[in-house]
Amino acid sequence: MVEDSIRLRDSLGRGLGASGFTVDTAANGIAACQHLDTYEYELVVLDLGLPGMDGLGVLRHIQGRASRPRVLVLSARDQISDRIDALNRGADDYLVKPFSFDELVARLHALARRSKDAQTPRLTVGKLSLDPVARMVHVQGEPLSLTPREFSLLELLLRHRGRAFSRGEILERLAGCESNASDRSVEVLVFGLRRKLEQAGMDELVQTRRGFGYLIPKA
Repeated sequence: MVEDSIRLRDSLGRGLGASGFTVDTAANGIAACQHLDTYEYELVVLDLGLPGMDGLGVLRHIQGRASRPRVLVLSARDQISDRIDALNRGADDYLVKPFSFDELVARLHALARRSKDAQTPRLTVGKLSLDPVARMVHVQGEPLSLTPREFSLLELLLRHRGRAFSRGEILERLAGCESNASDRSVEVLVFGLRRKLEQAGMDELVQTRRGFGYLIPKA
């Protein structure tokens, strides 16, 4: 999320985090580009009136990338010409301030679904099936109740079967690069996910490679 207002940036970060999103924030366009060059993001909430490099500069920076994130512009600029300019430069959606937080969340979920529709619609291993669009997991047709973080961890390991992720990498992917979470929180997360999988009959799905991290082995 790229927003120069400290108050709005902090409140939106907390609200989106509580809604199940993993959120990193930037206060200006240059910091945003550094984040986007370093980490992979699915969605960007982008203000236009930023100090230094503005929001249109950020759009130019990522335009043409093969794996660019979906961008929702969140701006006080309410002229039709502003919307057309942003959309022509690569924005996927445009929401004018002041705005409804619930509408923002709904639009972000819609953009996420649009992004994931281009990917594998379902991830399966054995009798387990994960639907990234509906954010549902089933084992032998029965729903498996997971927390948002447990779901994100399972999706990460399923998308990269055979690759071991260290606790630090999991923290970065699931908690955000600015998180103060500890390695211990990853151990607790993995323990909780494993327990639920075992109760559903998926024993030893998530494995540990000593010195490397956690993974779901390839078939």
